[in-house]
Amino acid sequence: MNRRTMPVTAALAATAALLLTACGSGDDGKSKDNDKIAGADQGADKPKKSPDASGAPVDDKPDGVDLTLPKDMDLVFDWDKPKNKNEAAAMDDAANFFRAIYRGVDKRTAKDPAVITYATGEGLRYAKTQIDGRVDGGWTATGTRRHYQATTRSTANGNSAEVTSCVDSSKFYGKEVKTGKIQKTKPSISDFDHFRIIMVKPPTGKGPWQASKVFVETKAEKCQ
Repeated sequence: MNRRTMPVTAALAATAALLLTACGSGDDGKSKDNDKIAGADQGADKPKKSPDASGAPVDDKPDGVDLTLPKDMDLVFDWDKPKNKNEAAAMDDAANFFRAIYRGVDKRTAKDPAVITYATGEGLRYAKTQIDGRVDGGWTATGTRRHYQATTRSTANGNSAEVTSCVDSSKFYGKEVKTGKIQKTKPSISDFDHFRIIMVKPPTGKGPWQASKVFVETKAEKCQ
């Protein structure tokens, strides 16, 4: 999670408890048995699609869902796609899950169709906590958020996959909605997080994968 986009002082303290309850433990759950990915037992909801938004670039509307972000909000995914078809699809939609969260932040609602499309269960609760915390604090985000060092693995039945990645938020800042003031802080270990996301296939087998569980290791030294 990105502390740089959250309110400071008292507001930060007020939302900290909520944000921590949305995250998993720092245990990255490494296992040699791909059929026993921790947290992979969460089923997916049938995804909902948003109305077609006129003028939105085609690449910003996978699955017919608008993922357009403002020009000053750049999410970079610096990773190679795996050869496994299911893992590649899960990785693509893990990226869309992150995009959906920040689209919700920009649109000031956790009910944006993109959020509902790419998240389910605990993943949806995580997204809602991230979005609501910023909306309630009167903040949005600006700058570049880089995702890298991604790995994937999937269950034998292909119905779920784990996507892990590092996130560098050292150039991603909180911006006050009313004034446009940007809150910049000195780069530190707090800018680096390690994410482990459990992605699940929809029950129909068609449509986007959804984030069902999210585990975050903050101040991740392995990401520096």
